[in-house]
Amino acid sequence: MAYATQQDLIDRFGEDELIQLTDETNLPATTIDAAKVAAHISDAENLADSYLAKLYRLPLDPVPAVLTRIICEISRYFLHGRRTDKDDPVTRDYGQAIAWLKDVAKGAVQLEAEGAASDQSGEGQVQVSAPDRIFSRDSLSGF
Repeated sequence: MAYATQQDLIDRFGEDELIQLTDETNLPATTIDAAKVAAHISDAENLADSYLAKLYRLPLDPVPAVLTRIICEISRYFLHGRRTDKDDPVTRDYGQAIAWLKDVAKGAVQLEAEGAASDQSGEGQVQVSAPDRIFSRDSLSGF
């Protein structure tokens, strides 16, 4: 299940921006390269899944609206590639999206998604297994 579509990117950032970022064959740029957009959306979804997999069964269904926005921001950053610098709003939005995904992975942010199934209760006990001590107060008493 896709978390975002090309239309989501168009709705958020405009068709003109996608045309400028993807059309490398026409001068001036006139069309969106759908394959390029799909590839970058897929990359963004895979990146998000790597964070979400820690706590959620994938793919998420239904897709939370906030996740669609996050995927769009990451996809936009990937589409811009080396055209952005560290102070660019696209870079800032990407950094915020990654920070949000990290918060989800830590459990600081919880998604309302069907199948959000972390069976980890946190009520386990720690067990330690180690060899017997070699040095002790008694074995070193003559030194």
